[in-house]
Amino acid sequence: MPARRLRMRPATIRQCVVLLGGSASDPPAPLLPCGDRPFLAWTLRELVRFGVEEFLLLTGPLTDRLRESLAGIAATLPRPASIVISEAPLPAGSGGALHHARDRLDARFLLCNGRSLFDGNLATLLADAAHDPDEVLARTVLRPPEAVSTGVTLFDRRVLDHVAPGSSLECNVLPGLRHTEAPGYFVDIGVPGELARAQRDLPARLHRPALFLDRDGVLNIDHGYVASRERFEWMPGAFAAVRHAVTSGWHVFVVTNQSGVARGLYDEAAVQALMRWVADELRAAGGTLDDWRYCPTHPEATVAEYRRTSDWRKPGPGMLLDLIRAWELDPGQAIMVGDTESDMQAAAAAGVRPVRFRGGDLAAVIDPLLSVPPTALRQACS
Repeated sequence: MPARRLRMRPATIRQCVVLLGGSASDPPAPLLPCGDRPFLAWTLRELVRFGVEEFLLLTGPLTDRLRESLAGIAATLPRPASIVISEAPLPAGSGGALHHARDRLDARFLLCNGRSLFDGNLATLLADAAHDPDEVLARTVLRPPEAVSTGVTLFDRRVLDHVAPGSSLECNVLPGLRHTEAPGYFVDIGVPGELARAQRDLPARLHRPALFLDRDGVLNIDHGYVASRERFEWMPGAFAAVRHAVTSGWHVFVVTNQSGVARGLYDEAAVQALMRWVADELRAAGGTLDDWRYCPTHPEATVAEYRRTSDWRKPGPGMLLDLIRAWELDPGQAIMVGDTESDMQAAAAAGVRPVRFRGGDLAAVIDPLLSVPPTALRQACS
C-alpha cells in the first residue's frame, strides 16, 4: 500500500466568517433576490461544497425581521450548516467586526464578503494552506490573469493580534498574506450593474452537472468491508479525477452500500469518520467531495435494527434521488461511475447515465466524460 501523504494541517475548514457590512438597510445587498433565493444563499451554497458547516455573519445592528431572514437561509442549503449572527456596534470596520466576534472564531476560518461570489475550485486554496508553515496567518484566492481578488481568504485565529476595534483588514493584515491563483467566475454586487449580471448568470451556472461515484472498487481498492483509513487504499488516478471534475465545474458525490454495518463488522460512526477523512484528503489534493450518502441496511442483516429492505441500497436509486433532491440536480446532466451491476441499475433507475469502471486509472475513465455535452448525457440516459 502506498505511503500516505504527509501534511501539516487539515484541509477542511468548518467555519466561514461572512462580512455583511455595517448598514442596517432593508434589505442589505446580500439579501436582494437572485433567482428564487437571496444572493447570499448562492454564496453559502458554494461554500458548503468545500466542507463549511458554520457561517458566522458579521454585521451592524439589524432589525428582527432581517435577523430572521438571515437565519432562514440555512434551510435553503443542500447540506446542514448553522448560521450565527454577530452584530457589532457602528462604525466597526472589517477588522473591528472580526475583533468583536473574536470569542466565536475557530482556530482557522474562511472569510468572505457577503456581496461577492467566486465560482471556482476553492480546494486549491485549502490544499495550499494545508502545506503552509505555521507562521503563515492568511492566504487568499486571486483570479488570473489580472490577479483580481475574489474576497475569499483563509485566516489563522492569531490574526486577531493584528486587528482592533475600528481597524481595517485591508490596511492592517491583507498586504502581507500569501496568494493562491484559481480561475473562475466572480461577481461583486456592490459594483453597479453586477447584481443584474448575477441575477442573469447564477441560477443556471450553479445548477451544475454531477459526478456520482461508488466508493469501494472505484474511489478506493476494494479490500472487503473497508472501514478505517489504514485499510483505505486510493484507486490510481482518484485524486486527479476528482480534482479535474471540480475544476471543470462538476459536483462530486459518493453513494456507497455499507452492509458491514448491518453485519456488525463496524458501526455507522466508523463510516462517517472515514468519509470525513476521505473528503479532507481530496481537498488536500485540490478537489472536493460535495456530499455523500451511504446505506447501512441489508435484508439479511445480523444486527436486527438494520435488517430491512431499503431503496437506498443499490440497485435501488434512493441515495442518488436524495442527492438529486437536496442539490437540485438535473439527472440528465449526471453520470454514475460504478464497478458493479447494482451501481448501473441504481443509476438507470435515477435517470442518471451509468458508466462501468473495470479497474485501472480512474482519471483515464472519468476525464473524457467531463467534456460530454449535457444533451449527449440526456440521450445516453433515454
